[in-house]
Amino acid sequence: MGRHDNGNHGNLTGEIIPAYIFVATLNYSGYAYVEAFLSRNQENWIAAHVNTYRFFGGSTRILVPDNLKTGVLKNTKSEVVLNRTYQEMAEHYGTAVLPARVRKPKDKPSVEGAVGVISTWIIAALRNWKSFTLRELNEAIRGKLEEYHHKPFQKREGSRLSVFLEEEKPMLQPLPPRAFEFAGWRICTVAYNYHIYVEKMFYSVPSVYIKKKVDVRLTINMVEVFLDSERIASHARKHGRPGQYSTLPEHMPEDHRKYTQWNAERFHSWARGIGENTVAVVKAILASRKIEQQSYRACMALLKLSDKYSDSRLEAACKRALSYTPSPSFKSIQTILATGQDELPDEETPDPSAEFGFTRGPGYYGDGGER
Repeated sequence: MGRHDNGNHGNLTGEIIPAYIFVATLNYSGYAYVEAFLSRNQENWIAAHVNTYRFFGGSTRILVPDNLKTGVLKNTKSEVVLNRTYQEMAEHYGTAVLPARVRKPKDKPSVEGAVGVISTWIIAALRNWKSFTLRELNEAIRGKLEEYHHKPFQKREGSRLSVFLEEEKPMLQPLPPRAFEFAGWRICTVAYNYHIYVEKMFYSVPSVYIKKKVDVRLTINMVEVFLDSERIASHARKHGRPGQYSTLPEHMPEDHRKYTQWNAERFHSWARGIGENTVAVVKAILASRKIEQQSYRACMALLKLSDKYSDSRLEAACKRALSYTPSPSFKSIQTILATGQDELPDEETPDPSAEFGFTRGPGYYGDGGER
């Protein structure tokens, strides 16, 4: 398989944009697949291979690619190291990847020859043709490619298409039930909240792996977490608003699991039965942690206060706490109730700093006084 870099097409502004032409060909028939891409990044490199096998209707047992870094990390006499995603793709289709030796075009003469022919037959034929989308360009390429495949051989019977259908296609391996899905890899560290942060979203990992470095495999639909090649977690991938959490109950520490039957809406519903100030405090507590679930313990403790104190006292305590700060804690509500501050008239309310400890007078900091 190879590439050709001289394609170009336009866009709606009329600007000329370079397009990279991917070429794959089968050795015996010369039957080829050609597609234009806007970049040579790894996702396009993988997509080109997947589309090639779909076009051929089967996969090859051996693949001889160029040495692009998107596919081949190292190619020496003693060692070949493939990009991890490229290796996964090859394994998915049951293909052995044997990269051409560096600067040895004779290792893949068919594709090198096909690139030359296609440069003349397709690219040269479209040199004065204008397209405004990549789809238009590839549709034009597909039309010229069909002509190329039907063109009779000069020195033997048939065409590339006829030889492919009669002699080469039966030799291809059947395609797997599902096409390979592109996957990217990341390295993450499991945070103290037993979540990893990847692509602006949070995903839980069993809490026993806190502080461990893990490998994360990302597809358009899935997030998989691996430690030493063993999968330890998987999630449906989150999309849309950044900062969303995917937390599985079985990943939680034991003392977190008892709150899994609760959620923010259920706490809000309970608080609405008490009063608007209790609702405001619940919202403040839920917003106090980056991971909402970690605030559930404080919400549950606030709920338990309604077992010991009346609803009216709890609502009054929440109102009192909100007069001190817009983000009161469970502890401040508990202190107000325990000291009866919720039952005092407003003018008799103690200074809120009293709940946090002793306030030292100015003499404490003077020069020479008793301390």
